[in-house]
Amino acid sequence: MKELDLTKVTEEVARLCIEANYFIGKDVMGKIKEALEKEESPVGKNILEQIITNDGIAADDQVPMCQDTGLAVVFLELGTEVKINGDIYEAINAGVRKGYEEGYLRKSAVRHPLDRVNTKDNTPAIIHTKLVPGSDKVKIIVAPKGGGSENMSYVKMLAPAAGVEGVKNIIIEAIKAGGGNPCPPMVVGVGLGGTFEKAALLAKEALMRDLNDKSPDPVNAKLEDELLELINNTGVGPLGLGGKVTALTVKVNSYPCHIASLPVAVNINCHAARHKEVIL
Repeated sequence: MKELDLTKVTEEVARLCIEANYFIGKDVMGKIKEALEKEESPVGKNILEQIITNDGIAADDQVPMCQDTGLAVVFLELGTEVKINGDIYEAINAGVRKGYEEGYLRKSAVRHPLDRVNTKDNTPAIIHTKLVPGSDKVKIIVAPKGGGSENMSYVKMLAPAAGVEGVKNIIIEAIKAGGGNPCPPMVVGVGLGGTFEKAALLAKEALMRDLNDKSPDPVNAKLEDELLELINNTGVGPLGLGGKVTALTVKVNSYPCHIASLPVAVNINCHAARHKEVIL
């Protein structure tokens, strides 16, 4: 059984916090450049060109691509053949503190939703944990989540009779209501099934997928294509100022659910779509 070095966890989380904020993903940049070719609105084209320039400057100068450097969301996959001596959650939070301090990243966490006192180190992180049977690996994904896109999230418990058209209508309503607030062109994560809280987690997990992949589930894959077309037909466009490209892609994840329920969740990433990962 492999013993995990928690010091290494802290160092890697710190690095991922910084790199996620400095360096745009290759898959994301590829989709933005595709969007520039598709966009017909002069204003939309100009916005996309500025996004590409901005992301290039961030990478070259090693500065954040956006002033909102996000609340730290961490997806942790623990192999059951890994021995942990100590508190891995504290090691992750120590990494967030280190990364946000050393990377000169804005600290956006408040200790309570109502008194709004800043924790001054961007902790605590939001940590989601999965156990992987038989594995001796630890996978960590750090996904800084900006407030503008997160605020446009939506969960709705539909009746099963609403069907796929009901699902589509809810998602399109959420996109139209959000307008330019989530900084489109966006990545749209959709969670279907499970329960109220599971659908929301599915939607956020969908945002961790490579932008060029396709769902292995044919029902989900078909829905991804249909939703992308519908969303881009809304005319919201880059930064909500009109155009053909409102979303770069749509990712749908699903899970079995109760016979009486059809949970639907929408979670949105802005055009930065930040996340980086490491396997230890």
